[in-house]
Amino acid sequence: MPRPLDHARRADLLSGVISYIAEYGLMELSLRPVAAYLGTSSRMLIHYFGTKEAMLVAALETQRPDISALFADVDDRETLRARLTRAFTLNTTGEAATSLRVLLQVLGAACVPDSPFRPYADSAVRTVVTSLTEALTRIDPTLDDPESAATLLVSGIRGLIQDWWITGDTARVDRATRRLIDTAVAPPAT
Repeated sequence: MPRPLDHARRADLLSGVISYIAEYGLMELSLRPVAAYLGTSSRMLIHYFGTKEAMLVAALETQRPDISALFADVDDRETLRARLTRAFTLNTTGEAATSLRVLLQVLGAACVPDSPFRPYADSAVRTVVTSLTEALTRIDPTLDDPESAATLLVSGIRGLIQDWWITGDTARVDRATRRLIDTAVAPPAT
């Protein structure tokens, strides 16, 4: 008879998986090193998650911020600018930084054909673009193609965050992120 799942232990393992990915990366990740890092066995990880891919996706789901809530009540440019700046200017420490580092790795891995991460990555991108599109539409119902504006903003910020992780040039990337947000949220030229 299979052992019942200890849900508290499962949650601890998922948190540890995120820490492992942030520290060691997603490339060529295998169960044995993750299990050793977590103080368990690869057999136990299979018991809790079934496959390595299922474990990784479950861990990622625990890190997904509620982007819909971040923009749900935004109906003016200043609030949107403040929310974007707070959420997406560089936070180099803590859980937000860990989540961003892991998300960037997953987005890269999702580009590989038949990637098990593609559905997760697709959903994450669509959620933030949709939420931002809705906020931009509330702010200016006459805005021409708010979805492309949201896509440009989200993709630009993602690229800037990746630039920062690669170069470590905090001052330059932070200035560029603020400039992108200011430009994207500026009122239309008259």
